[in-house]
Amino acid sequence: MENEKHIVYILKCKDNTLYTGYTNHLENRLKMHTEGKGAKYTRGRGPFQVMFIEKFPTKEEAMQNEYKIKKLSRQEKLQLIEDKVKE
Repeated sequence: MENEKHIVYILKCKDNTLYTGYTNHLENRLKMHTEGKGAKYTRGRGPFQVMFIEKFPTKEEAMQNEYKIKKLSRQEKLQLIEDKVKE
C-alpha cells in the first residue's frame, strides 16, 4: 500500500456538486471535510459521497491527475466516474 498512498478523489456534495481533491490519507481527509475543516468549497455541503478514487505511486502523478480532472466539465467528470465503475 505504501506505493499507492497518493489519492485523487471526487466527492458528491449534498447540493449535487462535485469536488475533486488530493490526499495521502483519504479517511482523515473525509473526516476533515465532514467536520468543515477540509476545503473551503466543501464547508456546509456535507454529507458527502465518495464517487471516484484513483491511487498513484507518486505525489507528482496524483497532483497532475487532480489538475486534469479539475479542468473537466461536470459531464466529463460524471463520465470519468461512470467509466471507473465499469472497470
